Amino acid sequence: MTITIIGAGKVGAYAALNCGLRELDDVLLLDIVKGLPQGEAMDINHQLSERGSDCIIRGSNNYEDMIGSEIVVVVAGMGRKPGMTRMDLLKINADIVKDVASKIGSYAKNCNLIVVTNPLDPMTYLALKTTGISKNKVMGMGGMLDLSRFKNFIQETTKVSRHSIQAMVIGEHGENMLPLIRFSSIGGIPLNQFISHEQAKDVFDYTKKVAAEVISLKGATVFAPGNAIATMVEAILKKKKLVIPVSTLLEGEYGTNDVCIGVPAVIGANGVEKIVELQLDSFEQDIFNQGTKSIKNAISALPIAG
Repeated sequence: MTITIIGAGKVGAYAALNCGLRELDDVLLLDIVKGLPQGEAMDINHQLSERGSDCIIRGSNNYEDMIGSEIVVVVAGMGRKPGMTRMDLLKINADIVKDVASKIGSYAKNCNLIVVTNPLDPMTYLALKTTGISKNKVMGMGGMLDLSRFKNFIQETTKVSRHSIQAMVIGEHGENMLPLIRFSSIGGIPLNQFISHEQAKDVFDYTKKVAAEVISLKGATVFAPGNAIATMVEAILKKKKLVIPVSTLLEGEYGTNDVCIGVPAVIGANGVEKIVELQLDSFEQDIFNQGTKSIKNAISALPIAG
């Protein structure tokens, strides 16, 4: 199996389905719950069969089955509940991610690793330090999910085709995310030519808080994250060199060190092939720095040693 997804809940299963529908490769769904990954694999295979996709989804409770995987996606852990912030999950999910990451280090040391578990940025850092995989091959998914929401609000405000929208969201996947109005455009024309200052502020604010609204209405976000995962997997397997926001380890970029946070990056066969450093203005840099501080505070509480 080229692709392994650890965590066969709704997001993991939908990510597997998306990979199959895109015909990226066979997928192994791993979970500690007996029967769950096997049942999800059967259900997904039934849809893929009707769609004519020859990708095979297999379910397993055995971590050794991931041996040889080129890409491993970590979705394992508790999801946000209504009223919770992503950081509320820190202590709950840290032990889970550390245990899963140690197994990845044992069985799939050469993989590209995509972390999805919240709080996304600290969990990406924890997975990086626990697995010992090179920094360019470890990345977090949050920015792609934030971007999908940002683009949706741009479309709702401007009423133009979604196909014409180019946008970027960086920073913490959380309360301090940074939708970049100034670096977004429609058909190559700056977004500010299409919306007023007040509309820009509304789009900015909606992007930051909409996840909590979705969770309060339906209990979990599923479809957008599943799609975002598949986009990252596709960029790696097809060597696309796609410029997308991912959480990755910074070593001096954006004025910070030793923290995983969302930034634009070129994603290809070698994972994070290049970090794109934008020239932020004072307002943007302040929000980015707030996110860095929040993530570093969380990292200081992680069970990294031992």
